[in-house]
Amino acid sequence: MGPHMNLVLLEDGDFGPGSTVRLEGRRALHVSTVLRAAPGERILVGRVGGLMGEAEILTASRGEVLLSVTLDRQPPPPSTVALLLALPRPKILRKVLQAVAAMGVKRVALVGSYRVEKSYFSSPILEPSAIRDELLLGLEQGRDTVLPEVTLHRFFKPFVEDRLDATFASAIRLLAHPVGARPIEALGPVDGSAVLAIGPEGGWTPYEAEALQSFGFVPFSLGPRALRVDQAVPFAVGQAEILLRTHRRAPV
Repeated sequence: MGPHMNLVLLEDGDFGPGSTVRLEGRRALHVSTVLRAAPGERILVGRVGGLMGEAEILTASRGEVLLSVTLDRQPPPPSTVALLLALPRPKILRKVLQAVAAMGVKRVALVGSYRVEKSYFSSPILEPSAIRDELLLGLEQGRDTVLPEVTLHRFFKPFVEDRLDATFASAIRLLAHPVGARPIEALGPVDGSAVLAIGPEGGWTPYEAEALQSFGFVPFSLGPRALRVDQAVPFAVGQAEILLRTHRRAPV
């Protein structure tokens, strides 16, 4: 863990009697050696799935840190954008999971695609504990406590036909598709929330793009440049959030 932990996340098992919290391992090392926090100093903390606040350092060593914690404020509001993402290769997926959590995206469906290598589905990064670790790193960076929900769907067709509506209820559907699509600002007016479909490095196949469009996904272009998935995700999520903010329908 580098020096980018902006929020120290606390797990339920860290809490002792009263307001005391005990940290070990990576987080204790970070607080004592990177933050160089001394007794009496205060750091920003948050309980996973719960409130944020501050903690006073009671004792700090490389192996153990004791805190007195006050949790008194809500985490930031979630993003209005969810993601349907063709499963990227493991190295890229790590970056994407961290970015998604940092941006406040709360729902991600990872799906198979014709251009997704089958070996990706047996990667250790897809173990729930490994996904959670990457999401926690992103939450620390984005100063948030609420873990995104990440689901895995190996086969494209049954997901789109049978699971899509249940996974992404009542959202505007946007398809990041490089060929011949309009820029996102040409869409609208829209309101509510959006689900954004982003394909693999080589793009969705024509069949996949047509299938998504038949289920209500409106294609738009991310511009003339070829972007890696870890670059396309934050770029596209930001664009979709601006679209939702600026083109929101006036209340009737």
